[in-house]
Amino acid sequence: MLPRPTPATSEALPGGRGFAVVDVEATGRSPWRHRLVEVAVVVLDERLRPEGEFATLLDPLGPVGPTHVHRIRQADVEGAPRFREIAPRLLELLAGRVLVGHHVSCDHAFLDREFARIGVPLPPVPLLCTMRLARDHLPEVRGHGLAACAEAAGLGWYPAHTALGDARVTAELLRHCVGVPSCPPDDWAGPLREAARVPWPRLGRARSRPSGGAVPLLRREAPHGPWLPGSAAPELVLTQAGAMCSTA
Repeated sequence: MLPRPTPATSEALPGGRGFAVVDVEATGRSPWRHRLVEVAVVVLDERLRPEGEFATLLDPLGPVGPTHVHRIRQADVEGAPRFREIAPRLLELLAGRVLVGHHVSCDHAFLDREFARIGVPLPPVPLLCTMRLARDHLPEVRGHGLAACAEAAGLGWYPAHTALGDARVTAELLRHCVGVPSCPPDDWAGPLREAARVPWPRLGRARSRPSGGAVPLLRREAPHGPWLPGSAAPELVLTQAGAMCSTA
């Protein structure tokens, strides 16, 4: 069984090297017209060992979009941070790392547009797509969606369409795919070296809210997997996962 993130681990130190596994939930399909409503990052070192996690709901400054897909209600994002408030932390987590996702170009496009809206251009960062890895190295997979790939890899149930649930299982899928005999061991060595050389912008941390309180993080959480096929899905819990520093 693949190693799993430690539940007590919440955040990773900035400026690392390795992989940043990302997943986002959005108010619609277009990065140009729609906004992020949830983001998660699972940070792995160069040997794919978990280093930390970050996740929060976001206030999209408008309707949350397809609740029937991502199960986020309008009331859930009340008091959630805006993207600008968590952008400095995201930059720290992504810096120096290969960006990984399932259909990673989609996650990257949403992140790129959100950063562009606050005047921060993302640098050209190496991307690694687990959908492509699964297509090349899981010949038994029936379809290339994340759920089908997770099933083919024997990863069990996970809380789909939650940013943290999807990011966690994507990280496990990455470890599974690069561990199969058909995957050359140097496939990711070049992107790791390239990612370490990319210069990243920095942002000052968000100031405290007008009330004087620090910027909150709101996190949807479910127990760590795997779960046996056919077992009941555990309920998601919305918790205040901590707060961003209130320094300038």
